[in-house]
Amino acid sequence: MSAATSTADLAGLSIAITGAAQGIGRSLALHFARAGARVAVADLRLQACEAVCAELRATGSQAIAIEADVTDAAACERLVAETTAAFGRLDLMVCNAGVVQVKPFMEVAAHDWDAVLSVNVKGGFLCMQAAARHMLQQAPLAPGRPRGKILAMASIAGRYGGGPMAPYLAPYRASKAAVISLTQSAAASLAPHITVNALCPGLVATDMWKRMDRDLATLNNGQEGEAFARRVEAVPMGRAQTPEDVAGLALFLASPAADYMTGQSINIDGGLVLN
Repeated sequence: MSAATSTADLAGLSIAITGAAQGIGRSLALHFARAGARVAVADLRLQACEAVCAELRATGSQAIAIEADVTDAAACERLVAETTAAFGRLDLMVCNAGVVQVKPFMEVAAHDWDAVLSVNVKGGFLCMQAAARHMLQQAPLAPGRPRGKILAMASIAGRYGGGPMAPYLAPYRASKAAVISLTQSAAASLAPHITVNALCPGLVATDMWKRMDRDLATLNNGQEGEAFARRVEAVPMGRAQTPEDVAGLALFLASPAADYMTGQSINIDGGLVLN
């Protein structure tokens, strides 16, 4: 995608991003703002949201910080209401908030399962629903275009059942498979007025992976960095993924170039999963 496409076609777009205080969410906020979009930065940690907004405003972008617990339906509705009150409409909802836990399969407790699925699946569903309620009532982005778009953050972890991480990430992997399925259901339900697509990143170098790496080192009596390094060795593109890699795909999906795409879950993983 050319720089012209990302800036000219996204200028003035109104976007809400959950889990935007760090990692992939923060990178998405920065990239969308640079492309001219107005961004609602949403997360559980309001102070961290404000820090990201300060970065965006320093570049001349419009940004608001919103404290939001995606597992709470009322909070998701407030997120949409505050975004539309500030910007007039909601063109794109990015359901990015997510959590992960590293535990051997037989040690996963019911509350562990609930904690991961509640944020990753229920939270995504509630944000999709809240966004769609508003989008269905607003005018299209332009004549012949959708009324709005929704992006969900899935993962290649929801694609296949094997691999070296499978014994340690059962709730997470199940949640991301559910996000892929949820994306399809939402797309079928909301077409042709709203498009719904999912991004499936791979080995992204974020604080989340650092925590996972530490937990794996503890479980396996290894050294921090070993698990991550082994995974990087398996990436055909020869390096770990950056949040910026994910942002490029998100910008494309938000643009008019992707208006005819819906219900798709797209791998952006350096070739770890080929299909």
